Amino acid sequence: MKFTDYVKTYNSKINDAIGTILDKKLENINDAFLKTYYEELKSYLLAGGKRIRPLLCIATFNAFNKEKNDKIITPSVGVEFLHNASLIHDDIIDKDNFRRGNPAFHYRFQIYHDNYILKKMSQTDFGNSIGIIGGDSTFFLGLEPFLFNDFDRNLNLEAIKYYQQAFVDIADGVLIETDMVNRKNLQMNDYIEMVSLKTGSLLEKSILIGANYAGMGDKYNRTLSTLGINLGIIFQITDDILGTFGDKEVTGKPTDGDIREGKYTCLLIEALDNLNEKKRNSLVKLISNSKISDEEVEEVRELFMEADVINTSKKLAAKYYQEAEEALEKLTPIINDSEKEFFENLLKFVLERKF
Repeated sequence: MKFTDYVKTYNSKINDAIGTILDKKLENINDAFLKTYYEELKSYLLAGGKRIRPLLCIATFNAFNKEKNDKIITPSVGVEFLHNASLIHDDIIDKDNFRRGNPAFHYRFQIYHDNYILKKMSQTDFGNSIGIIGGDSTFFLGLEPFLFNDFDRNLNLEAIKYYQQAFVDIADGVLIETDMVNRKNLQMNDYIEMVSLKTGSLLEKSILIGANYAGMGDKYNRTLSTLGINLGIIFQITDDILGTFGDKEVTGKPTDGDIREGKYTCLLIEALDNLNEKKRNSLVKLISNSKISDEEVEEVRELFMEADVINTSKKLAAKYYQEAEEALEKLTPIINDSEKEFFENLLKFVLERKF
């Protein structure tokens, strides 16, 4: 089954499962602000997204079973809650006010701040404070699908262990990324380590959770992990390219954020490796400017283009794509053909995506 067919089959069911969890929460709330808070959280979670992580969980579960069973949908949404928890916090760290073309969660409450007559907190502080709590709430709500479903408690416990490890890995990845802007002479290996944790781990754990619920134990974990982590690396490399050279009308995000923050994306590392000393020093000076102008952002883009970073980054992604394909080939005798097609399609989609 193609990735797009999986989306058509399962995304509405995934959204229904997410909505059900939030609706149950809302049923027991009387306080007006809490009600607004969880309504905004529900709106944020259902505002869009490709649902790649729950789809990976569902597809892996289906890959090892003769017949598909929708009971996997409930636990599959746990990883989507965790993903969104990390996005809520990321947008605060990155000072991004929009996500998927809609207001970021913290920014929704900066807007809400206008409702107050007494403004004891600044608009920014209020929104950021609610956003921090919003990420925390979303993380803990993501545990509920593993606690209340139709699977054996031991399988649920193992899934929670994967969930916990994914959370630790994401946090570690963000910490490394935050430190990277203050370091010099970074190598591509540093970047790959960071994205393997920040992006790759949750894709990997989504796959491992699906295999766990299929009763596979850890029998194929090494191969499944290679598939998941490499998928994450490809995803992040493509994300870096789109974050600077994508169409913001398509991606729903500004294309100057990474440059303004001085993020060590694969584009920046490739440029620093490939430019001559004079231009490399110029790039470092531009990136180090905390108040970089629009004109200087364009200068950075021009230096990126001169260093041919789009092509070199795509070649890097192709390397990890090949490794992911090799892992998938090892699984071919074991998994169903329909899910092999799903993984093949998803790998291609992630490599070539425009949003």
